[in-house]
Amino acid sequence: MKTLIHPTYLPNVAHFVAMMNASELVFEVCDNYQKQTYRNRASIYGANGKLDLNVPVIYTQKNRQLYKDVKIFNIDDWQTQHLKSLESAYRTSPFFEFYIDDLMPLFTSEADTIMDYNFTCLELIFECLQLPLEYKITEEFEPEPKYVIDARLLANSRKEIPQKFKPYAQVFDNKHKFLNNLSILDVLFNEGPNTELYLKSQTIDL
Repeated sequence: MKTLIHPTYLPNVAHFVAMMNASELVFEVCDNYQKQTYRNRASIYGANGKLDLNVPVIYTQKNRQLYKDVKIFNIDDWQTQHLKSLESAYRTSPFFEFYIDDLMPLFTSEADTIMDYNFTCLELIFECLQLPLEYKITEEFEPEPKYVIDARLLANSRKEIPQKFKPYAQVFDNKHKFLNNLSILDVLFNEGPNTELYLKSQTIDL
């Protein structure tokens, strides 16, 4: 069955499990943008625990905008800040040096809209996994689509369904124990080539 999902920033494990287990992947590109979601936020494992990375966007609640039209606020040097946070969090992880060069365009090339940037994130991460990114996009917004697995709610951090994934070794787990459902980069930097097998062995609640 098709899986309908949002493109998000450095997607979390739940997003990737849903994508990896999809028989056909469809991205929602016709909805209105919503604040405080994973559309522009990712969570990583910092020295002090969970750390959120937020991409600044130009958006006001008064004037509704389509997700695909929301632009990134590029005045702030947020890409450099995110890269420094990732280096601080993962430079001692087993596979950071192996993948970071492939991901560097995310932090050195200026992005325009948050949706286009999120698709670039997906493409580069799938390349790191050595997997093809095959998908379709929606042509219209359907609040209650039929004959699909609707995984769009995974983007809503305010109504997040708790997920329990199998623990894997994390850089700071001796300080804060295993942190669940972080960005896929947490798995990639810690598990490396085993990431695909790990994702395919997990299930999610929707």
